[in-house]
Amino acid sequence: MKAQFDAHFGHYWALLSYSNPASIGISGRLNITGTYSSQLTGFTRGAKTMYFSGDMPLPMADNCHNVGLGLFNETIGLFTNQRLFVQYAFRMKKLWGGRLAGGVQIGLLSEKFDGSKLEFGDAEGSASSDPAFPSSEAEGSGLDIGAGLHYVHPLFYVGFSALHLNSPEILLAETNEFQISPAFYLTGGCNIQLKNPLYSIQPSFLLQSDGIGFRTDVTGRFTYTYDGKSYYAGLGYSPGISCSFLIGGSFQGIHVGYAYEMFTSEIGVGNGNHNLIIGYQMDLDFFKKGKNKHKSIRIL
Repeated sequence: MKAQFDAHFGHYWALLSYSNPASIGISGRLNITGTYSSQLTGFTRGAKTMYFSGDMPLPMADNCHNVGLGLFNETIGLFTNQRLFVQYAFRMKKLWGGRLAGGVQIGLLSEKFDGSKLEFGDAEGSASSDPAFPSSEAEGSGLDIGAGLHYVHPLFYVGFSALHLNSPEILLAETNEFQISPAFYLTGGCNIQLKNPLYSIQPSFLLQSDGIGFRTDVTGRFTYTYDGKSYYAGLGYSPGISCSFLIGGSFQGIHVGYAYEMFTSEIGVGNGNHNLIIGYQMDLDFFKKGKNKHKSIRIL
């Protein structure tokens, strides 16, 4: 049996850098985001996932050059998955009224397995001596490469990316190894302004596949914006997998949101996934005129 490797977040539309390195620098600001997800609530050793990212444009050529950093940590069962990567994206100045960006990322992927916590049940006598089952903590690491394209228009955005392009092979305890298949992502969304300028709707979608499995997510958010603050509530649907709801808001550069994913299978409504996200954006003006300029009260 083989499951998908990459984690899924309810706020995928706010975490584009997780799946597409070309999406960094979209806002033209310093962007810092952290998210935590508790998955399969109620199950023993259900997944606990954390992702932290930061990106910013470099002070040159109208935000054409952008850099980012990502840190991912996940515990699921007896496994611990960790990734640390750097990202670079180049954004063209103008194309069909929008801007197209190409990005790459390179990082280190680390895998750990705690064999000391294995439980064999009735088969303990035979399985515990099998060298295929590590009896202590085993770990391995490998190089991880990804790339993507991302197009932003005043009315919409769309992106395509591929992670684990080099199909990393991780060796654990010199007797166990597994290969991570490339994962492909297609994302998109738009902003629909209603007649009342205070209200808008933001539909978005995410398609992801590793060539074997396939998942589709469609999300719609209803947003209220007033006096520099915005609040949203939304619904999401993944055919054959789950339904979800989202709430959140932004004020003074801070974004806070929560999502709950309810599985439509026999897993049950109460054993879903909780996802919390916190982000912060800050304007960057490296060449602001009059920076640190002071006036004397004698010559006012």
